[in-house]
Amino acid sequence: MSRGVITGIALNGAGIIHDFELAYAGKTSEIVEDVISDGSFGMTKETAEFLNAAIRKGFDEGIGLGEAVGREIVSSSFPHKDLSILASGVRLDVPVTVHVAVGTDVIHMHPQADGAAIGACSLRDFRIFARLISELEGGVYINLGSAVILPEVFLKAVSLVRNLGYTLDRFTTLNMDFKSHYRPQVNVVNRPPGTGGKGYNIIGHHEIMFPLLAALVIEKLEREQG
Repeated sequence: MSRGVITGIALNGAGIIHDFELAYAGKTSEIVEDVISDGSFGMTKETAEFLNAAIRKGFDEGIGLGEAVGREIVSSSFPHKDLSILASGVRLDVPVTVHVAVGTDVIHMHPQADGAAIGACSLRDFRIFARLISELEGGVYINLGSAVILPEVFLKAVSLVRNLGYTLDRFTTLNMDFKSHYRPQVNVVNRPPGTGGKGYNIIGHHEIMFPLLAALVIEKLEREQG
C-alpha cells in the first residue's frame, strides 16, 4: 500500500475482526473447537464493543464500514495499530471496503450490533468498491482466499460498471487459495476478464505464495527505479 502498488482492498466481515485484534493485541486467533461446546465462541467483549461502536459512528457520519473502523483504530492507543490494514488505508488514503453478510461474523451475536448501520455502511463500501472496479482497465484484481463473498461482490461490481458504460475489457484476475473453489474459479478467473483479459489460478498456502508474489512485484519495481 505504501508503495502505491495496491490501490484498494476489499475484505469480508471477518477481516475487520482479525484486523482489530492484530492492532489491539498483536495477534488474532480463536480455536473454535475448544469453545463452541460451551457457547463462548465469539463472545469476546472488546472486539464486539469496539467494532460495533465504530460501525454505528460511521453510519452516523455517512461513511463506509472500512473507513469507519480504520479511523477508530488510527485514533486509538492500540500498541500494534501499525499492523492494521484498515488504519493504513485511512493513513495512506487507500480505500479499504468491507462486504458483510449479516449473521456470519461473531460481532453480530452481541447486543450492540446494529443491522441498519452494518447494512448501510457495507452498501456504501460496495459503491466505493464499484468505483474502484470502474478504474480496473489495464489493472489486476487478486482474490486472496475468499471462497464465496468477495467473488460474488466482484462479479456484481463488474456487471454494474459495464452497465454504466465504463470500459472494462482488458484486465487480469488472479485467484490465490490453498484449494480450488467453484465461485472464485467462475466469478474471478473465468467470467469477468472476457475475451480481452486473462484469469489465473495459483493454488498453495497463503503464507508462502502471497509473500513470494509481493517479493516479485517489489523486486521488479526496484529494478525499474534503478
